[in-house]
Amino acid sequence: MLRISCPYCGTRDEVEFHCGGEAHIVRPEPAVNDREWANYLFHRKNTKGIHLERWCHVFGCGQWFHIARDTVTHEVHAVYEMTESPPELLR
Repeated sequence: MLRISCPYCGTRDEVEFHCGGEAHIVRPEPAVNDREWANYLFHRKNTKGIHLERWCHVFGCGQWFHIARDTVTHEVHAVYEMTESPPELLR
């Protein structure tokens, strides 16, 4: 089980959280073509290694935040707020 450090509540068990998928995805403008819209909706990175993800502390404070997590080892390398950029060494 992952132990996730909520930036608002502290460290808790993974069962208190919900993963919202890949982080830092920008919604396209309304006038995009079907291919660009489909890419936005369905195509995500499937990174082996450090992956930037959105998580919500659903059974806690209810806040969303970002995690840099290794998809192989499940090690959490960084936790940062939604308004922050990823840590420099993880970009």
